[in-house]
Amino acid sequence: MSSSLIQLLVLGGIALFLILRLRDVLGTREGFEKPVVPRQEDRRLDRNSLEVIEGGPDRDILDHAAEGSPSALALAAMKSNEPSFNVGEFLGGARGAYEMILMGFEAGDMAQIKPFLSDDVYETFASVVEARDAQGLTVEAKFVGVRELKLEEAAFDTTTREGEITVKFVGELTSVVRDKGGDIIEGNPNEVKRQKDVWTFARVMGSDNPNWQLVATGG
Repeated sequence: MSSSLIQLLVLGGIALFLILRLRDVLGTREGFEKPVVPRQEDRRLDRNSLEVIEGGPDRDILDHAAEGSPSALALAAMKSNEPSFNVGEFLGGARGAYEMILMGFEAGDMAQIKPFLSDDVYETFASVVEARDAQGLTVEAKFVGVRELKLEEAAFDTTTREGEITVKFVGELTSVVRDKGGDIIEGNPNEVKRQKDVWTFARVMGSDNPNWQLVATGG
């Protein structure tokens, strides 16, 4: 792990309990790293636990998961419980959510992103922001773009009808950390850094709430 704000905070005497979980925050990159929030349980199901949509191959699924794989079966079960669900559209939304949540965390604007975070992820992110504020540190970041986005895994709980989709992101951004006096103590505003994050989103399929929540983070 490269030098990071988390390391700086630890050196400064602040003990932080890390991840995201959000497994994953969050990932690894050169520079400031977010905490990781792990998934609390393994919900992968076997072939016999899932209902598969009939009617032949579904390219919306097979473009992102191998035919017959646990992830493909889970995605099929999600569609069975919510016919309007589309994997490609979900990934497009995940791209936008990644930028919004990442930048909200960097800016310390937890109120903006709270609706899209599970309670565990929110508490982990908020603790880092609070520790940062206590040190008088601020982060200035600019999102450049997503270089890579890939569906890593999908799972479906037939009892609760909750679907989980894990996505790998490789993002690019500039970021600097400033002290109380405004001096840069880490980063370069002119240097684009690459960051890898693996996030898990969850939602009850067929529910009236269309929003997916970030439930785990990692890198």
